[in-house]
Parts: sequence; structure tokens; C-alpha cells
Amino acid sequence: MKRLAIVLAALCGACAATPTQQPAGPGTVKITPLGSHDGEFCALDRALIFEDPDGTRILYDVGRTVRGPNDPRLGKIDAVLLSHVHGDHIGDSHQPAANAGACGKPDFSVNVTPVSNTVNVVVAKKSKLIVGAEMGSFFAAKVRSAGGDAAQVQLSRFGAMAQVGGVRVATVPAVHSNGLPPEFLDKNLGDALRANGLTAYLGPPSGYILIFTNGLVAYLSGDTGITAEQDLVVRRHYRANLAVINIGGVFTTGPAEAAFVITDLVKPNAVIASHANEPATEGGKVRAGTRTETFIKQVAIPAHVPLSGRTMAFDGSGRCVSGC
Repeated sequence: MKRLAIVLAALCGACAATPTQQPAGPGTVKITPLGSHDGEFCALDRALIFEDPDGTRILYDVGRTVRGPNDPRLGKIDAVLLSHVHGDHIGDSHQPAANAGACGKPDFSVNVTPVSNTVNVVVAKKSKLIVGAEMGSFFAAKVRSAGGDAAQVQLSRFGAMAQVGGVRVATVPAVHSNGLPPEFLDKNLGDALRANGLTAYLGPPSGYILIFTNGLVAYLSGDTGITAEQDLVVRRHYRANLAVINIGGVFTTGPAEAAFVITDLVKPNAVIASHANEPATEGGKVRAGTRTETFIKQVAIPAHVPLSGRTMAFDGSGRCVSGC
């Protein structure tokens, strides 16, 4: 009986492990924010670069703060992730130079419609573009017309798993909207939609799960409200141990809602604040009375602020070992 109990225990342990889990390995994942103002966390900061120990580099939500494909901060980019097609994520414009404008109101005077900052970076870097929902065919056409290869666009709907170098990438549900602004469409169609107060709907938006070779599992929320999948899918299936979550309110979870998601649903070992929609820092320090300060105070785990250009390094357990 004792031998049977040992065998059953071993079998149950094997059943408990999910196929998405990866044993902790050597090295750290480097995360570098590409914001509008050096050393600060500013109102429209969205973009992050994730670098796996094997050298794979993934850019998340290009937005407006990446200063086009020639931005010297980019370097090699193996894949770009896009959560949804709102202008502040797809990139309808970008800064003319580093630190242009104010942290609370950056200068985004370089217009890149109808192509988009995202497509320009993908084509110039010859990278993959991973998207979900109905975005695949739209971006395949955009990339091809901009001089790239439509095959660079990879569709990954919920439940699928893509591979970029040693990094596995999955899309997860986000509760938000995904209407493409008319300025990204041909003039006649764009004008007709604008006249009727409409956007072009490209299916549901996405969040992402990134599974790195050192065992780190990162949840990138995209723009989202509270959703049951943050418990069922993100925590229970993928077992994310690091989260990047929007805290800005109005359009997404605010600081209190985001704190609930982190504390009660996802339960990672650390979190990076994102999408604050405010000048959150001054001199690299969190400003008093901000949503960012409120969020940090309401979570019981380490909460990190993505200061532009400052690289943070995380081990396989989700612990920041430098730069935070």
C-alpha cells in the first residue's frame, strides 16, 4: 500500500503541472521601457522591450514613444506584439526627438498614418508581428504595402502558442475595445466611418503571456478591465509570476481595480505599472497623489515603475535583481 501511495502521489504531481510551465533556468530577462522622457514614467508611455537570456528581443505595444524605426533604443527586434489598434498603441504619431514636449503632454508631432508606427518598425526591423482577433489579415496587407512580407504577420488567437527564439508567446483575453481609427484606412472608407462616428472593428483586443527560457512567465495585460480570465487563464493555467498592468482608469482598470487584479486574481511575485495616463514621476521618483502612488500602496508585492531607458532584470521567479 505504501508503494502504491508513492506511485499515485507521483502521478498526481505530474498531472498538476501544466504544459506551459518551464523549469527555472539561468540568466535574467531584461525589460527596458521606451518612454517619452529619459528616466521618467510619463503620461503616454506604453512600449517595453523584453530580452530573453538567449538574446531574443520582443517589443510590446510600440505606441507613440518609440521614435520611429530608427530610434537608437530599439536595436535588434525579433518580434513586435500589439494588444489592440487604438492610436496610443498602434502608433498614429511619434516624437520628433527625445524628451520633446512635457512628461504630461509629450510632443507627438510626427504623423505616421495611414501606415502606423507599428508597421514601420516591423518592416524596417524585418521582425514578426504577432496579433490576435481579426487583426492578422489587416496587418498582412499593411506590411505588404509598406514594403515588407505579409508572412511577417503571425496570427495567434486565444489558446494558441507562438514561438520567437526560445520565448513562447500566447494571447489571453482583455476586456476593452478594438476600433481602428479612420485615419488608418483609405480615404473614402475612412471619411464614411468618420462621418458616422464609427471605427473599423478588428475583433477583441488581447493581452499576452510570455514564457522565457529562465522560467519567467510574464502577463502583459494590454488595455483591460477586470476579467475572470485573469484568475482562470493567467494564474491557474499559465501561472504568471510577473505582471505588467494598466492602472490609468477611465479607459482601463484604475489603480484600485488593478491592485485587486494583482492581489486577488493573478497573484504574481512582482508587478510593473503601465498605462498610467499621468506624469507619474519627477526626477525618477513617484509623484505624491498620483494613481501610480495609489497603486503601489495598495499591492503587497514589489511594484516597479518603468522609467524610460532604465533596464530592469528579472530572474525566473519574477524577482527583480537589478535596475528596479
